[in-house]
Amino acid sequence: MASKKNYWLMKSEPECFSIDTLKACPKSTDMWDGVRNYQARNLMRDEMKQGDEVFFYHSNAGKETGIAGLAKIASKPYPDPTQFDPKSQYYDPKSSEENPRWILVDVKYVKKFKHTITLEQLKNNPKLKDMKVVQRGQRLSVQPVEEKEWKEVMAML
Repeated sequence: MASKKNYWLMKSEPECFSIDTLKACPKSTDMWDGVRNYQARNLMRDEMKQGDEVFFYHSNAGKETGIAGLAKIASKPYPDPTQFDPKSQYYDPKSSEENPRWILVDVKYVKKFKHTITLEQLKNNPKLKDMKVVQRGQRLSVQPVEEKEWKEVMAML
């Protein structure tokens, strides 16, 4: 029996890594590296699967803060190599190759939306009142999205 598909929202500041950056990568695929929150890491490690669908969310983007497009999970989780690189801003001296603390998944570009679905639009949709991204204090860079929320956001396009 096939396992149920999961849906996700993954946040990135567009000046660091945007939906356009992902599209421009070789094979439109790149590592989702630098996650240094245990809850987000656990979601990627324990619940994400290849083929899961992702809302690519531009955070801290002023009026354009919101869902900018779609991606897919393109790999199984594996150790984030930036944790081992002393020159990386994501270096973790407490992590080792024998016992890595941090993992990542590869994400693949699917589509950029013609217009960003803004955080304000998400908050103003009563059907999305329970969506994690609209909750006060919800700052995780990797968040699960319920199937009904996914369908509602897609209907907003």
